[in-house]
Amino acid sequence: MKWSFWIELYIRTHCVARGLRPLTLAAYEDALKQFHEWVRVTLADRAPDQVTARDVLAYLQHLRDVRGNGGSAVNRAVVVLRRFYCAMVAMGYLEHTANPLVGFPSIKAVPRKLPVTLSAEQVSRLLDEPDTDTVIGLRDRALLAMLYGTGIRASECASLRSGQVDLAQLTITVQGKGGHERVVPLNPQLAEVLRTYAQARGPALPTAPFLLSRFGRRLSRGSIYERVRTWGQRSHVGFPLSPHRLRHTFATHLVRAGVGIVTIRDLLGHRLITSTQIYLHVTGDDLRAAVARHPISSLLNTVKHLLSVGPLPFQKAHAIYASG
Repeated sequence: MKWSFWIELYIRTHCVARGLRPLTLAAYEDALKQFHEWVRVTLADRAPDQVTARDVLAYLQHLRDVRGNGGSAVNRAVVVLRRFYCAMVAMGYLEHTANPLVGFPSIKAVPRKLPVTLSAEQVSRLLDEPDTDTVIGLRDRALLAMLYGTGIRASECASLRSGQVDLAQLTITVQGKGGHERVVPLNPQLAEVLRTYAQARGPALPTAPFLLSRFGRRLSRGSIYERVRTWGQRSHVGFPLSPHRLRHTFATHLVRAGVGIVTIRDLLGHRLITSTQIYLHVTGDDLRAAVARHPISSLLNTVKHLLSVGPLPFQKAHAIYASG
């Protein structure tokens, strides 16, 4: 009873009060229930206030060895458990000294991988793939263009209402993480794509979803992932495509266009500039282009003409080298 009560109290009281989104609440609840299930099977359903740091370490080892979780998943489990137990202390259900995560060893951060992005040619193929002679085709083209042209998240796209898409002022208003709203400008060409879809879809109330399924309902977050993945396969981009990869591509292409990192942060809806700095990366093509611009190419005289006259002497006879 105590486990279910504490988890319910943490999710429905503490996390809701923090304004966490439903997807985050579901992820936290699932992580805590997985830990409880492990405790039930391994530790004879030990009460949450009897769990020790040794137990938590054993659970992390279980995640690695049995479940095959990587470093990111293990770190997420530690974060959820740490916040759970800190909340129980804050709400007076647990003594500070009984918190198993007090003094818990820090987990080595997972090396951050550079985001995989599309080239301009791949984006062009992707946007040209949907048919434009059906409403669904126009919707999917509008979906792909909006994800790439604004960098909004799949959840933000799924919750977008018709009244939040202002094709006269060329803006969309989205609700990001933590319920924070931001206004994202629309490129005129992107606005025209959205306008074409809106006309084909027909009039809609301001509170109606902007993107509709074939059954006239809101296009869900899962459906958005499915449509993006399908069009990525059909356009042969060469790797699994997701809305977040289009978001990465949006930011990376802006960096290459010379847009400031602070502006990109605001467009993406990041609270911290450190979340945006991952886009300040360079690719192999960027490196080769930079080397090609180095002045050494115009300062070095070529010696290729010397190779046609036959073998070269090792050194000139009058050369003197102190080191031999």
